[in-house]
Amino acid sequence: MRAGPSEGNVLHIVHTMKSRLLIDGPEKTWALILSTGDEAISEIERFATENKLHGSHFTAIGAFVRATLGYFDWEKKEYSKIRIEEQVEVLSLIGDIAIDKGLPKVHAHAVTGRRDGTTCGGHLLEGVVRPTLEIILSESPEPLRKKYDPESHLALISL
Repeated sequence: MRAGPSEGNVLHIVHTMKSRLLIDGPEKTWALILSTGDEAISEIERFATENKLHGSHFTAIGAFVRATLGYFDWEKKEYSKIRIEEQVEVLSLIGDIAIDKGLPKVHAHAVTGRRDGTTCGGHLLEGVVRPTLEIILSESPEPLRKKYDPESHLALISL
């Protein structure tokens, strides 16, 4: 999703993600292609909502122009933000989608690579794509649901 031309005070949102259903069986599989300016987490969650996904997993490769990763600080029970303000390769992005408070929620971890070969990894909080993010997403026939965990203060998948 990216901002398109505005008219007066109205900002138009342009969705550029492309998708194609690859396998249409009890477990469905899609290819999702994000483009420059798309924000990865919000686009995956939008796709999950529109397609009524309730128990999925995905992998992706591509690149970000900027990203925010998180490291969960166990003592503080919150994510410490790791900001990346440069072009990086998405070396690995893996995640799942489960229902949290009635809506699909993405939980993803990413490893990004810098020009000099160093890497940075963590929980993906935000990732702005440039030029592409290629995602393969599979939906299970069985739902996954999150439940609040009082010890971690997080919503975790409950079986």
